[in-house]
Order: sequence, then structure tokens, then C-alpha cells
Amino acid sequence: MGFQQGLTGLNASSKNLDVIGHNIANSQTVGFKASRTEFAEMVATAIGSAGGSNAGIGVQVDAIAQQFTQGNISITGNNLDVAINGNGFFQVRQPDGSMAYTRAGNFKLDDKGNVITNSMAQLMGYPVDPLTGQRSASSPVPLVFPTGAPIPARQTENIVVAMNLDARAPDAAGSAGPPPVPATPRSAYGTSVNVYDSQGVAVPVSLYFEKTADPNKWAIYTTLDETIQAPGSSTDFLEFDGNGALVSGSPFTLTVDPAQVNPNAGPTPPNAPNPFPVTIDLSKATQFGTKFAISDLTQDGYTAGQLTGINISPDGTILTRYSNGVSRPEGQIALASFRNTQGLADVGNNLWVETFSSGQPVMGTPTDGNFGALRSGALEDSNVDLTGELVAMMTAQRAYQANAQTIKTQDQVMSTLVNLR
Repeated sequence: MGFQQGLTGLNASSKNLDVIGHNIANSQTVGFKASRTEFAEMVATAIGSAGGSNAGIGVQVDAIAQQFTQGNISITGNNLDVAINGNGFFQVRQPDGSMAYTRAGNFKLDDKGNVITNSMAQLMGYPVDPLTGQRSASSPVPLVFPTGAPIPARQTENIVVAMNLDARAPDAAGSAGPPPVPATPRSAYGTSVNVYDSQGVAVPVSLYFEKTADPNKWAIYTTLDETIQAPGSSTDFLEFDGNGALVSGSPFTLTVDPAQVNPNAGPTPPNAPNPFPVTIDLSKATQFGTKFAISDLTQDGYTAGQLTGINISPDGTILTRYSNGVSRPEGQIALASFRNTQGLADVGNNLWVETFSSGQPVMGTPTDGNFGALRSGALEDSNVDLTGELVAMMTAQRAYQANAQTIKTQDQVMSTLVNLR
């Protein structure tokens, strides 16, 4: 009888409409992956039956398979929105401590500095040493940023100066002539930079350079006092060769005493910052016949600072900006891939969890191996083709009507048989 075939067709078409409706409902869901209904025929079999003599008894839903194709990437401008362009899933730790995976990168910061999803799952990544930029752990951990407290101050350790000293400059001491050459003020060739002590207090450091009687040699001073020359670890002079390249005098170590910043401040208070050494690198100094110029002057210390912004690079490195002007890496987003993505279990909230069928996750970082790159300030759209789904819905509707018609026809046949006299 044809009732069985019609009933299975109705059930299969109904489930197909459910899947299509779910796709359409999530056509605007970030990171959503469309599903499709896969059917299989049902056949009544018997041992020893001849080939081709088995009667079909209908259809069944063999699988509902998600399609992990790439969705379009839309620009949002929000720095905490992240899209994966290519392979991989974000790994997140759910509130119950279990791991899940998502393609939705619409992340937020909570009041504790955790990077979270809308369902309060924490984004996983690798911690990074902010001073070296190197990963400091081999396993992903929840990413946390200092939103509640400032980053601590860092004491200056190095100063780098790139400059040109004018090869045409006369001996700074001058001469009686003839013709007479006036003395050159020490301030004519000088610069200064603020360094920071252990408490993040700025301490000015000045450097002055005086041409000596040797045309390729310059004396280094740290004050305008005529009697004090810079204490060098090996030399107090910069010496250049005939081509204007530096041959000696760099680097040297200068001891900075925060208590000497303001000599009129009175006695040094208890527990004041101690004097500290600063290495001054002048290896980029040159002596050419052009005017004195400082092309680069940097130091590596800073005062305390509050978090003001976050940027995410294509390789997942998270660069944080602070109110003290410092930008530094604080972490790197982790990505996961699976041997069989079709085996992942969909648990809602744009999350999947691993199963035996999917295999264990292979962890890595964006742009590493077969992992895709990240796009900050953007989100991956749903991969639902709305036009295709609407056409599929009409087709499924016709299939449902046709299966209902087979039941109606079978009922008419049965009615004819019952009414035979």
C-alpha cells in the first residue's frame, strides 16, 4: 500500500522545511553556517530476494549536514570584531569550563578585562611577553587585559640616538687667530630626553657634544657645567674615521640619579627611587659636512598607563594602547582546526563542540600553516544564500504537497475496493 511511502515523504519534506526555515532565520547571524537535508531511500529487503524485486517503502532523512563554506566579510569598524578569512575556529571556554569553537568574532570586554562572546564564553589565546613580543606559554589560556588597573611603570634601560655632527664645526674652544675663532657654546650641539625611574617619574637627561682639537673627535657632556664630562664606561669621546663613520665611543653607561633632578627639593625622602644605569647607544652617529641634526631619539621606559584601545593584526597578535603612549603586544589569538568539521556538534549560540567523529582540535595561530588570517574591525556573515533557500523552500513545499497527494490517491483506491459489491 502507498500510505507508507507517502507518510515517509511527508516526514522528510517537513524536516527539510525545518532546516530551510532555520537557515532563513539565521541569514543575518554572524558566523552562521547553513545546513542542508540529505535524503536516502528506504527499501523493503528479504534474504534471498532476487535483484530488482525489492519494493521501495519511502524516504528517510539520512543526515542534516552543515556547510562550512566561507561567509562574506563585512567591515564594522569595531576593533574587537574579528573575522577569520580562511580555515580555523576561535576557541572559547564556556562558563562551565568546557571548550567550544565558533566562527563568530563579535567579541566584547567585560569589567575584568576578559575577551568574551555574547554567551559569556572567554576567548582563548597565547600570552605574549610585552617586552620581547614572544609567546610565553605553549597552551592557550583565556585572554585578559588590564582594564581595571594601570600597567606598571618601566624604568629606562636604554637610550638610542641617531644624529649627524657637523664635520665643518671648528674646535669648540676657539682660537685667538688670526683670524680669531670664537668659542662654540656647548648648547649648540645638544639634545635631551626624558627617562623614567622605577616609579615612572620623568627624569631629564641631556647630552652635549663639543668638537675637540682633533677634527674627528667630539667630547660628550651631560650638563652645561664646564667642568663635568659624561662618565663613560670606556671613553668620554666620540671618534669618527675619515669617512664620517663612528669608530669608538658607543655605547656608554650613564648613572641617572632621580634625587638630583631638583637640587632645591630638600633631603631625599625615605624609599625614594635609587640611582639607575642607562645605556646610551650612539652607534648610529655620523660626522658629515651637513648641519647638526637628530634623526632619532628613543628610550624604552614609560610611566604607568591605562588601557585606551586594542588592535588585532592578521596573525592574531593583540596590540594594546595605553594612556602613556605605549603600544605593546599582550597576547595572540589561538585558532583550532579539525580533521572532520562535519563531525562537530552544534550546541547553539554560534558554538560547536568536538566529538569523536570530528577528532581532537589541532591548535595554532592565524596565518600559520593552513590557518586563515584575521581581519580586525570586520565580521564574517552567515553563508546562507537567501535566494537559494527561498527556491528550495518552494521545492520542498511542492514535494510535501505531492506526497500528500499520494496518500489521498491511495485513500481513493482503498475506498473503491471497500465499496466493491
